Amino acid sequence: MTRQILLIDDDASLRRVTEFNLQEAGYHVLTANDGAAGLRLFKRHRPELVITDVQMPGMNGYEVLAAVLALEPQTLVIIVTAFSTVAQAVDAMKVGAYDYLAKPFSRDQLSLTVAKAFEYRSLRQENSQLKAALSETAETDQIIGHSKEMLQLMQRVEKVAASQASVLISGESGTGKEVIAKALHRGSDRSKGPFIAVNCAAIPKDLIESELFGHIKGSFTGAIKDRKGKFSLANKGTLFLDEIGELPIGLQPKLLRALQEQQFEPVGGVSEQVDVRVLAATNRNLDEAMQSGEFREDLYYRLAVVPIEIP
Repeated sequence: MTRQILLIDDDASLRRVTEFNLQEAGYHVLTANDGAAGLRLFKRHRPELVITDVQMPGMNGYEVLAAVLALEPQTLVIIVTAFSTVAQAVDAMKVGAYDYLAKPFSRDQLSLTVAKAFEYRSLRQENSQLKAALSETAETDQIIGHSKEMLQLMQRVEKVAASQASVLISGESGTGKEVIAKALHRGSDRSKGPFIAVNCAAIPKDLIESELFGHIKGSFTGAIKDRKGKFSLANKGTLFLDEIGELPIGLQPKLLRALQEQQFEPVGGVSEQVDVRVLAATNRNLDEAMQSGEFREDLYYRLAVVPIEIP
Protein backbone atom coordinates (compact mmCIF):
# COMPACT_ATOMS: atom_id res chain seq x y z
CA MET A 1 0.00 0.00 0.00
CA THR A 2 1.29 3.47 -0.94
CA ARG A 3 2.41 5.55 2.04
CA GLN A 4 0.41 8.73 2.54
CA ILE A 5 1.90 12.08 3.55
CA LEU A 6 0.16 15.35 4.43
CA LEU A 7 2.19 18.42 3.41
CA ILE A 8 1.22 21.78 4.91
CA ASP A 9 2.97 24.97 3.74
CA ASP A 10 1.77 28.44 2.82
CA ASP A 11 4.71 28.90 0.40
CA ALA A 12 3.15 27.68 -2.87
CA SER A 13 6.46 27.33 -4.70
CA LEU A 14 8.14 25.25 -1.98
CA ARG A 15 4.97 23.21 -1.50
CA ARG A 16 4.83 22.28 -5.20
CA VAL A 17 8.52 21.30 -5.33
CA THR A 18 8.28 19.23 -2.15
CA GLU A 19 5.08 17.56 -3.37
CA PHE A 20 6.73 16.67 -6.68
CA ASN A 21 9.82 15.20 -5.00
CA LEU A 22 7.70 13.10 -2.62
CA GLN A 23 5.52 11.84 -5.46
CA GLU A 24 8.64 10.93 -7.45
CA ALA A 25 9.75 8.87 -4.44
CA GLY A 26 6.49 6.91 -4.61
CA TYR A 27 4.42 8.55 -1.88
CA HIS A 28 0.81 9.71 -2.09
CA VAL A 29 0.78 13.37 -1.08
CA LEU A 30 -2.06 15.49 0.30
CA THR A 31 -1.39 19.24 0.37
CA ALA A 32 -2.78 22.23 2.26
CA ASN A 33 -1.80 25.91 2.23
CA ASP A 34 -2.52 26.60 5.91
CA GLY A 35 -2.81 24.81 9.22
CA ALA A 36 -6.59 24.81 9.45
CA ALA A 37 -7.00 23.29 5.97
CA GLY A 38 -4.29 20.78 6.78
CA LEU A 39 -6.05 19.71 9.96
CA ARG A 40 -9.29 19.15 8.06
CA LEU A 41 -7.44 16.89 5.61
CA PHE A 42 -5.80 15.07 8.47
CA LYS A 43 -9.14 14.33 10.15
CA ARG A 44 -10.50 12.98 6.87
CA HIS A 45 -7.52 10.85 5.71
CA ARG A 46 -5.42 10.15 8.84
CA PRO A 47 -2.04 9.97 7.02
CA GLU A 48 0.90 8.30 8.75
CA LEU A 49 3.21 11.30 8.29
CA VAL A 50 2.67 15.07 8.40
CA ILE A 51 5.21 17.61 7.14
CA THR A 52 4.32 21.13 8.25
CA ASP A 53 5.94 24.53 8.03
CA VAL A 54 6.31 26.41 11.30
CA GLN A 55 5.60 29.99 10.29
CA MET A 56 2.17 30.19 8.66
CA PRO A 57 -0.69 32.66 8.94
CA GLY A 58 -3.39 31.62 11.37
CA MET A 59 -2.67 28.18 12.76
CA ASN A 60 1.12 27.73 12.96
CA GLY A 61 3.13 24.53 12.81
CA TYR A 62 3.34 24.06 16.56
CA GLU A 63 -0.43 24.25 16.83
CA VAL A 64 -0.77 21.76 13.97
CA LEU A 65 1.65 19.43 15.80
CA ALA A 66 -0.36 19.60 19.03
CA ALA A 67 -3.70 19.07 17.25
CA VAL A 68 -2.45 16.13 15.17
CA LEU A 69 -0.93 14.32 18.16
CA ALA A 70 -4.09 14.90 20.17
CA LEU A 71 -6.09 13.13 17.43
CA GLU A 72 -3.54 10.40 16.55
CA PRO A 73 -0.63 10.15 19.01
CA GLN A 74 1.22 7.66 16.77
CA THR A 75 1.44 10.09 13.83
CA LEU A 76 4.93 11.22 12.85
CA VAL A 77 5.32 14.97 12.33
CA ILE A 78 8.27 16.64 10.60
CA ILE A 79 8.65 20.36 11.22
CA VAL A 80 9.94 22.60 8.41
CA THR A 81 11.74 25.66 9.73
CA ALA A 82 14.02 28.47 8.66
CA PHE A 83 17.64 27.97 9.69
CA SER A 84 17.35 30.82 12.18
CA THR A 85 14.58 29.02 14.09
CA VAL A 86 16.17 25.56 14.33
CA ALA A 87 16.22 25.88 18.12
CA GLN A 88 12.44 26.19 18.07
CA ALA A 89 12.19 23.08 15.90
CA VAL A 90 14.30 21.18 18.44
CA ASP A 91 11.87 22.34 21.12
CA ALA A 92 9.05 20.96 18.96
CA MET A 93 10.78 17.57 18.93
CA LYS A 94 10.79 17.63 22.71
CA VAL A 95 7.00 17.81 22.69
CA GLY A 96 6.39 15.16 20.04
CA ALA A 97 7.73 16.10 16.61
CA TYR A 98 9.70 13.26 14.97
CA ASP A 99 12.30 15.45 13.19
CA TYR A 100 12.80 18.77 11.44
CA LEU A 101 14.01 20.05 8.07
CA ALA A 102 15.82 23.39 7.94
CA LYS A 103 15.26 25.52 4.83
CA PRO A 104 16.70 25.34 2.28
CA PHE A 105 16.81 21.53 2.22
CA SER A 106 17.81 19.31 -0.68
CA ARG A 107 15.81 16.58 -2.34
CA ASP A 108 18.16 14.00 -0.80
CA GLN A 109 17.68 15.46 2.69
CA LEU A 110 13.91 15.29 2.23
CA SER A 111 13.99 11.71 0.94
CA LEU A 112 16.30 10.50 3.70
CA THR A 113 14.31 12.14 6.50
CA VAL A 114 11.01 10.77 5.22
CA ALA A 115 12.41 7.27 4.62
CA LYS A 116 13.86 7.19 8.15
CA ALA A 117 10.52 8.32 9.54
CA PHE A 118 8.65 5.45 7.90
CA GLU A 119 11.36 2.99 8.91
CA TYR A 120 11.01 4.21 12.50
CA ARG A 121 7.22 3.85 12.30
CA SER A 122 7.50 0.27 11.02
CA LEU A 123 9.95 -0.64 13.77
CA ARG A 124 7.69 0.93 16.39
CA GLN A 125 4.74 -1.12 15.10
CA GLU A 126 6.83 -4.30 15.26
CA ASN A 127 7.87 -3.47 18.80
CA SER A 128 4.24 -2.90 19.78
CA GLN A 129 3.36 -6.32 18.38
CA LEU A 130 6.21 -7.86 20.33
CA LYS A 131 5.13 -6.13 23.54
CA ALA A 132 1.66 -7.57 23.02
CA ALA A 133 3.16 -11.03 22.56
CA LEU A 134 5.24 -10.66 25.69
CA SER A 135 2.23 -9.39 27.60
CA GLU A 136 0.21 -12.37 26.43
CA THR A 137 2.84 -14.82 27.58
CA ALA A 138 3.16 -13.03 30.90
CA GLU A 139 -0.57 -13.35 31.47
CA THR A 140 -0.29 -17.12 31.09
CA ASP A 141 2.57 -17.25 33.59
CA GLN A 142 5.11 -18.28 30.97
CA ILE A 143 7.23 -15.26 31.85
CA ILE A 144 7.35 -14.69 35.58
CA GLY A 145 7.87 -11.35 37.28
CA HIS A 146 7.81 -7.66 36.53
CA SER A 147 11.10 -6.74 38.14
CA LYS A 148 13.41 -4.08 36.77
CA GLU A 149 15.63 -6.85 35.38
CA MET A 150 12.72 -8.50 33.57
CA LEU A 151 11.61 -5.20 32.05
CA GLN A 152 15.16 -4.62 30.82
CA LEU A 153 15.11 -8.10 29.33
CA MET A 154 11.89 -7.35 27.47
CA GLN A 155 13.38 -4.14 26.08
CA ARG A 156 16.42 -6.05 24.85
CA VAL A 157 14.22 -8.67 23.21
CA GLU A 158 12.31 -5.91 21.39
CA LYS A 159 15.53 -4.43 20.00
CA VAL A 160 16.98 -7.76 18.91
CA ALA A 161 13.82 -9.25 17.38
CA ALA A 162 13.93 -7.29 14.14
CA SER A 163 17.49 -8.34 13.27
CA GLN A 164 18.58 -11.56 11.58
CA ALA A 165 21.35 -12.22 14.08
CA SER A 166 21.73 -15.52 15.91
CA VAL A 167 20.83 -15.25 19.59
CA LEU A 168 22.07 -17.34 22.51
CA ILE A 169 19.64 -17.31 25.45
CA SER A 170 21.06 -18.45 28.77
CA GLY A 171 19.27 -19.09 32.04
CA GLU A 172 18.27 -21.72 34.53
CA SER A 173 15.69 -24.39 33.66
CA GLY A 174 12.16 -23.06 33.94
CA THR A 175 13.05 -19.40 33.34
CA GLY A 176 11.16 -19.17 30.03
CA LYS A 177 13.91 -19.49 27.43
CA GLU A 178 11.55 -20.89 24.79
CA VAL A 179 9.05 -18.12 25.52
CA ILE A 180 11.78 -15.56 24.82
CA ALA A 181 12.68 -17.39 21.61
CA LYS A 182 9.05 -17.33 20.47
CA ALA A 183 8.84 -13.60 21.24
CA LEU A 184 11.96 -13.01 19.14
CA HIS A 185 10.33 -14.96 16.31
CA ARG A 186 7.02 -13.07 16.55
CA GLY A 187 8.78 -9.72 16.51
CA SER A 188 10.83 -10.53 13.40
CA ASP A 189 10.04 -10.40 9.69
CA ARG A 190 10.00 -14.20 9.83
CA SER A 191 6.92 -14.23 12.04
CA LYS A 192 4.74 -15.69 9.27
CA GLY A 193 7.22 -18.51 8.79
CA PRO A 194 7.58 -21.64 10.94
CA PHE A 195 8.97 -21.72 14.46
CA ILE A 196 10.62 -25.11 15.03
CA ALA A 197 11.92 -26.06 18.47
CA VAL A 198 14.37 -28.89 19.22
CA ASN A 199 15.54 -29.98 22.67
CA CYS A 200 19.07 -31.24 22.04
CA ALA A 201 19.19 -32.94 25.45
CA ALA A 202 16.07 -35.03 24.79
CA ILE A 203 17.25 -36.73 21.58
CA PRO A 204 19.54 -39.80 21.66
CA LYS A 205 23.03 -38.93 20.43
CA ASP A 206 22.87 -41.41 17.56
CA LEU A 207 19.64 -39.84 16.24
CA ILE A 208 20.25 -36.12 16.66
CA GLU A 209 22.02 -35.65 13.31
CA SER A 210 19.04 -37.13 11.49
CA GLU A 211 16.66 -35.08 13.63
CA LEU A 212 18.39 -31.81 12.76
CA PHE A 213 19.39 -32.41 9.15
CA GLY A 214 17.12 -35.22 7.95
CA HIS A 215 18.08 -38.41 6.14
CA ILE A 216 17.67 -40.24 2.86
CA LYS A 217 15.97 -43.62 2.57
CA GLY A 218 18.48 -46.43 3.13
CA SER A 219 21.18 -44.17 4.60
CA PHE A 220 21.23 -46.25 7.81
CA THR A 221 19.44 -49.20 9.36
CA GLY A 222 15.84 -48.23 9.97
CA ALA A 223 15.80 -45.37 7.42
CA ILE A 224 12.87 -46.80 5.46
CA LYS A 225 11.95 -43.49 3.82
CA ASP A 226 13.27 -39.96 3.30
CA ARG A 227 12.76 -37.65 6.26
CA LYS A 228 13.11 -33.89 6.45
CA GLY A 229 15.14 -32.54 9.34
CA LYS A 230 14.36 -29.54 11.53
CA PHE A 231 16.53 -27.24 9.42
CA SER A 232 14.41 -27.99 6.36
CA LEU A 233 11.17 -27.64 8.30
CA ALA A 234 12.30 -24.23 9.63
CA ASN A 235 13.08 -22.81 6.17
CA LYS A 236 12.02 -19.13 5.92
CA GLY A 237 11.44 -19.15 9.66
CA THR A 238 13.21 -19.72 12.97
CA LEU A 239 14.92 -22.80 14.43
CA PHE A 240 15.21 -22.88 18.22
CA LEU A 241 17.90 -25.21 19.57
CA ASP A 242 17.21 -25.66 23.26
CA GLU A 243 19.94 -27.05 25.54
CA ILE A 244 22.54 -26.47 22.83
CA GLY A 245 25.28 -27.29 25.34
CA GLU A 246 24.28 -30.97 25.07
CA LEU A 247 24.99 -31.16 21.33
CA PRO A 248 27.63 -33.88 20.70
CA ILE A 249 31.06 -32.44 19.89
CA GLY A 250 31.24 -34.54 16.71
CA LEU A 251 28.12 -32.89 15.30
CA GLN A 252 29.12 -29.33 16.12
CA PRO A 253 31.18 -28.73 12.92
CA LYS A 254 28.12 -29.64 10.82
CA LEU A 255 25.97 -27.17 12.75
CA LEU A 256 28.66 -24.52 12.38
CA ARG A 257 28.67 -24.97 8.59
CA ALA A 258 24.87 -24.76 8.50
CA LEU A 259 25.05 -21.46 10.40
CA GLN A 260 27.85 -19.99 8.32
CA GLU A 261 26.71 -21.06 4.86
CA GLN A 262 22.99 -21.75 5.34
CA GLN A 263 23.76 -25.16 3.84
CA PHE A 264 23.71 -28.70 5.19
CA GLU A 265 23.70 -32.30 4.02
CA PRO A 266 21.00 -34.76 5.12
CA VAL A 267 22.40 -38.08 6.28
CA GLY A 268 23.20 -39.94 3.06
CA GLY A 269 22.12 -36.98 0.90
CA VAL A 270 23.50 -34.02 -1.00
CA SER A 271 23.85 -30.41 0.11
CA GLU A 272 20.67 -28.34 0.59
CA GLN A 273 20.29 -24.56 0.87
CA VAL A 274 18.02 -23.04 3.51
CA ASP A 275 17.09 -19.64 4.90
CA VAL A 276 16.86 -20.08 8.67
CA ARG A 277 17.46 -17.86 11.68
CA VAL A 278 18.89 -19.90 14.54
CA LEU A 279 18.15 -19.14 18.18
CA ALA A 280 19.79 -21.28 20.84
CA ALA A 281 19.43 -21.67 24.59
CA THR A 282 21.40 -23.27 27.38
CA ASN A 283 21.44 -23.68 31.14
CA ARG A 284 25.08 -24.78 31.07
CA ASN A 285 28.16 -22.62 31.52
CA LEU A 286 29.47 -22.77 27.96
CA ASP A 287 32.71 -21.00 28.92
CA GLU A 288 33.57 -24.02 31.05
CA ALA A 289 32.42 -26.38 28.28
CA MET A 290 34.76 -24.65 25.82
CA GLN A 291 37.69 -24.88 28.24
CA SER A 292 37.05 -28.60 28.72
CA GLY A 293 36.80 -29.22 24.98
CA GLU A 294 33.10 -30.16 25.06
CA PHE A 295 31.95 -27.15 23.05
CA ARG A 296 33.61 -25.50 20.07
CA GLU A 297 34.64 -21.89 20.55
CA ASP A 298 33.91 -20.96 16.90
CA LEU A 299 30.41 -22.40 17.19
CA TYR A 300 29.81 -20.50 20.43
CA TYR A 301 30.67 -17.15 18.84
CA ARG A 302 28.56 -17.95 15.80
CA LEU A 303 25.56 -18.71 18.03
CA ALA A 304 26.11 -15.88 20.51
CA VAL A 305 26.12 -12.97 18.05
CA VAL A 306 23.60 -11.48 20.47
CA PRO A 307 23.64 -12.99 23.98
CA ILE A 308 20.56 -12.70 26.18
CA GLU A 309 20.71 -13.74 29.81
CA ILE A 310 17.49 -14.36 31.72
CA PRO A 311 17.73 -13.15 35.33
